[in-house]
Formats: sequence, C-alpha cells, structure tokens
Amino acid sequence: HFQLSAALRSILLPLPCCWPLVYSPGATRTLSGLLLLLPSRITPPQPCCSRSAALFRSHGQHLAQTLRFAVEEINNGSALLPNVTLCCDIHDTCSDAANLLATLRALVRSGRRHVEAPGALRQYEPRAVAVIGPDSSRLALSTAAILGVFLVPEISYEASLETLSLKRFYPSFLRTIPSDGQQVKAIALLLQHFRWTWVALVGSDNTYGRDGIKALYELLATTEVCVAYRGVIPATKDGSSPELHKLTQILMDSRVNVTVVFSNRRNAQPFFEAVVQRNMTGMVWVGSEDWSLAQTVWQVPGIQNIGSVVGISVEQAEPTVLKRLQSWANAKKRAVCGSAGSTAEPRGNGASSIEGVQLNCTQHRPECQLLAHTPDIYDIQASYNVYSAVYAVAHGLHDLLGCASGVCSKGRVYPWQLLQKIKQVNFSLHNSQISFDANGNIRKGYNIIAWNWRGRSWAFDVVGAFTVNPEKLHIDQSKILWHTRDHQVPVSVCSWPCAAGEMRLQQNRHRCCFSCVACPAGTFLNKSAPYSCQACGRDEWAPAGSESCFNRTVEFLSWADPLCWALLVPTVLLLLLLLGLLVLFALHASTPVVRSAGGRLCFLMLGALFCACSSIFFTFGRPSRLSCLVGFPLYSISFTVFLSCVATRSLHIVCIFKLSRRCSALHESWRRRGGPVLFIACSTLLQAVLCVAAGPAGPRRHYGLRAERVVLECGAGGDTAAIVYNALLGAGCFVLSYAGRELPADYNEAKCVTCGLLLQLVCSAAVLSTRGVCRGRSAAVRSALGALCSVTPLLVGLFLHRGFVLLLRPQLNTAQRVQRAIRSYTRRRDR
Repeated sequence: HFQLSAALRSILLPLPCCWPLVYSPGATRTLSGLLLLLPSRITPPQPCCSRSAALFRSHGQHLAQTLRFAVEEINNGSALLPNVTLCCDIHDTCSDAANLLATLRALVRSGRRHVEAPGALRQYEPRAVAVIGPDSSRLALSTAAILGVFLVPEISYEASLETLSLKRFYPSFLRTIPSDGQQVKAIALLLQHFRWTWVALVGSDNTYGRDGIKALYELLATTEVCVAYRGVIPATKDGSSPELHKLTQILMDSRVNVTVVFSNRRNAQPFFEAVVQRNMTGMVWVGSEDWSLAQTVWQVPGIQNIGSVVGISVEQAEPTVLKRLQSWANAKKRAVCGSAGSTAEPRGNGASSIEGVQLNCTQHRPECQLLAHTPDIYDIQASYNVYSAVYAVAHGLHDLLGCASGVCSKGRVYPWQLLQKIKQVNFSLHNSQISFDANGNIRKGYNIIAWNWRGRSWAFDVVGAFTVNPEKLHIDQSKILWHTRDHQVPVSVCSWPCAAGEMRLQQNRHRCCFSCVACPAGTFLNKSAPYSCQACGRDEWAPAGSESCFNRTVEFLSWADPLCWALLVPTVLLLLLLLGLLVLFALHASTPVVRSAGGRLCFLMLGALFCACSSIFFTFGRPSRLSCLVGFPLYSISFTVFLSCVATRSLHIVCIFKLSRRCSALHESWRRRGGPVLFIACSTLLQAVLCVAAGPAGPRRHYGLRAERVVLECGAGGDTAAIVYNALLGAGCFVLSYAGRELPADYNEAKCVTCGLLLQLVCSAAVLSTRGVCRGRSAAVRSALGALCSVTPLLVGLFLHRGFVLLLRPQLNTAQRVQRAIRSYTRRRDR
C-alpha cells in the first residue's frame, strides 16, 4: 500500500468542491458504481467552492440531471439489472485539484480514507466501478492516467482529444463523443469537397486547439489544400485585445477566404468579437464541434455579418429521449425541495454548509433550481452523451453479472472485468447504435451544419454528414445559403487552376501558389504530378498541352488501302501476261520467232521478269522479316538476271551481224567457253553480294518523321549500290541495243528495247532521288511503281510483239521470210 500525505488525507473526505449524491431506493443489491465529473456548475469560479446555489451553471446542471434521469430510468426498469440498484456520486471539476480529489475518491475502498496500490488488479475493489467524465481533454488526461493504472473504466462525454485513444497510456479510457482524429478527417474532407485550397488554421490556446490544428495541418499536407497561416487564439476574455486584433490582421493579409477555427467556445467568443470589430465580412468560417452550435458565439453582436459559417456537430440526439428527460425534469421541479438532514444549517449569507451532508440521487439542495434554463443545442448533445455513457456501463454490468437469465448474480464486480464488458457492448439506444472500437472511441460520426440567419434570428441547417465506417462525407449543397453576392460557393485559392495540359511552376514555398505553362509536344501532364510534364513512350505521341499520350499510328501500305488495290490489279495482269507468254513461247520454241528472241535464253528472261514482278507483293501489308528478306533482293537479283541476258543476247547479235569479219574468232571462243553463261552468273552473284552487304533487312521503325506516326519499312538504307548496279547494267544494254538499230527486222530491237531500257533508267533515277522523301507507305508505293515501270516496257519491247506474231501473224513465223530479211541486210551492208 502507499499512503497519501497527512495534509492530503485531511482534505480528501469530505471533499470541499464536491456535491456527493448517492441514490439507493432499497433494492436487493446496491452498487455505488458511478462517479460523474462535471464542468464547474459554479459561476464565478472564484472562490473555487462558492456555495451560492443560485449561481449554478446551466450546462453542468443539465448534465447532472441527465445522469440522475438515466440512473433512475435504469433502476425503475426491468430490462437492465433487474435486482441491482445503481448509485452515483456527482462532483464539480471547478479546478485541477477538485478533479484530482474526485478521481482519488473514486479509487478509495469502502470504509477507508486512503488509496491502496493493488497487489493484484483481479481483487481490487474501488469505491466506484466506473467514472463518467470529465468534460475537457485537459482534465481527462490526468484522470485517464490515474484510473488507467487501476483499470477503472472511464467514459468521457466531451473529451475528444485524439491522444486519449492511445491504449498504451490510457488503457481504461472510453468516450461517447467522437475523437478529434475523426473530426480532423471530416474537416479535411469538407475543405476538399468545396475545393478550398488556400485556408488558414487557428486554434484555441489549449490542448484541444493546439493538437487539433496540428493534426489537421499534417493531414492537409498530404492533400491539395495549402495552409496559408497557422496560429493560436490568445487566451483572453476581451475581444478588443491587441493580440486578437493582430491575429485578425494576419488573417486579412493572408488573402484567405476560408478560416478553420478549431477552438473551444470559451476562446471562440472573444475571437469572433474581434472579427466583428475588424469588419471581416464575406469569409467562410469552418467551426469545430465545440463552438459551432454554441449560444455564446452566435449571440455575439454583429456576427451575422462575418460571412458563412459551416461547422462540425455531433450527431443529433434522439428527440424521444429529450422529451422524456424534460418530462422528468418538470416533475422534479414541481417537487418540494427538502434538506437531506438536520446537519445542513443555514448561514447568514443565504448559503448552507454541505460538510457532513450527503444527498442521494432523489434529493437536492433547497436553493437548487432543476433545469433552470431551457437547454441549448450544446447542452442537449452533451446530455445525450452522458445518457449513452450511463447505459453503456449498465449494459456492461448486465452482461458481467449474468442478468440475461432475469436475475443478476451477487458476485463481486472488479473494474477490469467491467472494462472488458463495456468495450464489447453493442446495443441500440433509441434508434442509435452504441458500440466502441478498439481504441475506446464510440462509432459515431458528425453532422455538417450551416448557420442560417433569418432576419434577426439564428438557426442552423444540417447540410451533410460524415460517417466513420466507412469514412465518407456527404453534403447537400442545395441546403447551404452562402453569404455572397451571387450566393454561390465561395472560392479560396492562391492561384487559379491551370488549364488542361498546363503544368504548375511553383512560385514560393506554398505548392498552391504557381504559374501555368503548357506542356511541350511529346509530353503530357499527369494529374497526380501537376508540377512536371512527363515524356510519352516511344510508341506514343502527344500534342502541346496534352493530358495524355496517344498511340502512334504505324504507317505502312496496308492491303486494305485503295492504293494497294490500284497497284495490285496491274501487277496481277502483268503476271498473267508473263505466264501466257511463257506458255506461248514454250509451244512455239522451235519457230524462228522464238529463236530470234533468244531461244532457250528467252525463258530465263521471262522467268526473271516474272520473279521481279512477283516481288511487288512483298511491298503490300505490314512489313515482316520474311517480306524484308525476300522482297527487295528478289527484285534486284531477278532484274539483274534479265538485264544480263539482254546484254549477252544483244552482244551476240551485234557480233554476228556487225563484227563477224573483225573478231569472229574471238566471238567463237567466247561462245565455246561459255562466256554468256559465265557473264550472267558472275553478274547475278555480284548483285547478290551487294544485296547482302546492304545490311539487316528486317523491318525498321522510324520515329522522327512525323510526331503522330511510326513509319515501318524494310532495309537499313544500304540498298543504293544494288540499284546503281542495275542502272549500269541497263545503260550497257541500252548501248548494245542501240548499236543494233540497223539489223534485220526480226533482230532489230533498237526502237522497243532502247525505249524500255531508257524508261528503266529513268525509274532507277527516280527511285534513288526520292529515297529521302518517300518513307513508309509512300516508299512502298514508290517501290511498286518502280518495279512496274521497269518490267512493263521491257516486256512489251522484247516479247509482246513476238507473241502477237505467234498468235495472229503465223505467216510471218517462217524460215524463208527470215532468210530473205538476212540476205537483204547483207546486200545493203556490202554496198
């Protein structure tokens, strides 16, 4: 055991600042179980224990009567604690000392005058099994710390400080008012709902205000809301004090239209008096639950001109409870006030001594006026919290004593047992569900209220609600009458929002003060990172001032493109013509017309042209590795074979008719040693080497041509040598063909062949000159047109007129006609 000092023991009992009330109507079992700690009901507070009963403060009086009503209702009912009677002690907390003494008295065992440190909490029996109160967070910190050591349940009805939720330090603390942590979340959601991003925070100079604005500031730091100023309301009773006027001047200089006032009602009143004196109008004031419905605040003269007031309020009490409480109070008021005993002797100043006097819950002071004033909203809410706390204790006792069977047990009640049961209660109280979370906080939300001035009268409207499970804010803006010229939602921003696609350039330490700059092309503004533009992906693009990136269009000559079909039709017709000529020449292979065309060599030439024309199909559709590996090499090599055949044939004809006398032996040696075949093979091999040396032939993506497109094409740009090589071969063929312009008609191909070769040279030059201009789809069209324009004139010049003779002029396909033409050419040459 530890003993209190002698000085402290001497004043512990009787308590000079307490009005002990014990209720015991004589049931089978009596539990002196409830200790109510009230805010001071004495005004003025000095001396602390003034006994002028006529000066009771109405708020504490209403709370005391609510406790008496709840206890009497439970004792007179049969649903809760059927054979158990609750008793209560009611104490004023008019000072820190009174609060401490009342708390210690709750821990004193019956019949003793000192507090014992329990050897084991399982056998500790204090005077009270539960404590209800006190009202303020400052006083609750000390009572919760002391009672937590003994695990005595304490349920506060007004202490909302979030620190009290820490079970490590306050294991036995519970409350029937939501914690400030939930209130802070509700205010933060309220500011975000109306898009108020430039606000000021002021709080009262106490634990409630300082911790409230600190928690709100830390929470707003994670949102888009910026705090222009954070200050403390000086503890003064005079609204004209220089400190308050300095604070209001700072608010005016901050250029904020919204100010959050996280204060108790005592400090809020002089603050708004100063606001009225400074003529601060047209602003929005967001109020915490302690003052948002306080009569002392809305009665400040001229306060209806300060602007709009939107506040947080505890959920409204059930009207049925208020009516029953008022009926009970009226019945008590009509009762005759009597003294509890003969020891209460009147004094000359009209007060009576309370030393040695103990009043029970049905007795009262002669000078007392029960519910002397009509309760305001604040009294009603706090009274309902006290009412809920009493019922929470009763339900915990009901469960602990096994009263569900109809008869409660006579076992002892230990505080730690009751604490566990109270934490687990979950019951409906007049359409309100009462339960506590793991931190001892009641699962209750807030109402969002807006002040509404109708003429000279004051009223408020419930415009929304904040729920805690889940945490969600709902506001009906149509119910809010804004005190602005256009009656629209006021705006409070440091800088106006940027337009779509504009990033913010921060101007000072506040992230809400910025200038706007449009994001450049190729970048976009992510709404989650408004202070920098992010680059688009390689396959994406974005115009200047964009909020998102778009997929680039992959450009190639699609099979569905009309140009593709425009090229596909002549390509197919040309291939059919080549096939027809091959068949026709094969059927007339031994005729003079076919032999004059090259004999067996003409089939190689026609096959080469067929392959060159077939390469056009590889320019259609999405480029792939196969199409890139086959397309251009097939055309280049096939065309090289054809030009090589044309060159050897032209050389052969020129040598026979024009050089037979000069180099006949050389020509015979060339033919005998397989010169034509060797030339064609070597020329083709050289072209194949050039195609391989051109580099990787896979599809390539080009991103720098157009911002919104990706050009997909084949090759690495090293195929110029192959094109130039074919151009040189074509030039050689052109020279040899031109040299045979005077040959017999069957062998004179200068007119048609030279024209076709000239067109082929022009196409090669066009392809080379447009390589840097035509890319992607246009490059495919260029390649297809180049192939068609190269193959078609050569086919017509070399083979088409021979096919015409084979089909329609068979009389010209005889050996006699050919011999006559040769003799005629020989005679002209000899002359």
